[in-house]
Amino acid sequence: MLKLSYLYLLVAIIFEVVGTTALKYSQQFTRLWPSLLVVLCYGAAFYLLALSLRQLNVGIAYAIWSGVGIVCIALIQVLWFRQWLDAPAMAGIALIIIGVMIINVFSNTVTH
Repeated sequence: MLKLSYLYLLVAIIFEVVGTTALKYSQQFTRLWPSLLVVLCYGAAFYLLALSLRQLNVGIAYAIWSGVGIVCIALIQVLWFRQWLDAPAMAGIALIIIGVMIINVFSNTVTH
């Protein structure tokens, strides 16, 4: 069951990243299709996040969800939108990655 919770969390992250990317294309919700994609993806992301909470601690699940989402969006920002990151931003993102790794490898509060 724990593996299923992590699968829900992974798919929630994917929906959140797609929704956030669509948010850029929605042009402040003035374009219909990207705006609908934002709403659908965020709805799916929160639903799947909620399903993952059946087995995962809410604080840990949210830390993983938001941390991985931040890293993915930062990569999309650089690779897709050609918006570059400065050294402090890259250092901060590296710390987020390290934090998510520490939580998953060393924390005993990953499940409840």
